[in-house]
Amino acid sequence: MATKIPMVDYLVLEPEPHLVANECTSCGARFFDHRSGCAKCSGSDFKKVSIDTDGVLRTFTIVSMAAPGIDVPFVASIVECGGTSVRANVLNTLADPEHIKLGMPVKLVTYSLGTDTEGTEAVGFGFEPKEGN
Repeated sequence: MATKIPMVDYLVLEPEPHLVANECTSCGARFFDHRSGCAKCSGSDFKKVSIDTDGVLRTFTIVSMAAPGIDVPFVASIVECGGTSVRANVLNTLADPEHIKLGMPVKLVTYSLGTDTEGTEAVGFGFEPKEGN
């Protein structure tokens, strides 16, 4: 069986893919990276919380120029998942204004970034439109 590893520490693959944030126990602010202190209230105590896998597209841009080797166009976005903002690309839809709309319901998806010679697969995440959109 091949081993899968997430591209970022806050992507959890089992039992179902989801994101986990560090939540300040004083004010509830959430951060995906490690924090010694809260940027909102200066608190220093955090707990791990799972983030909703369904969200709403709050803002986006269609990227048409990127570094060599990066396929364009693609959609960079901010998705609100139950009150937590998540930066990620919108996947599995055409990158044009006919297919991407503010307020569009989306869901978390994972994808393979590639497999090394030992069979370890790197896994990334993004969001895709929910069925019916």
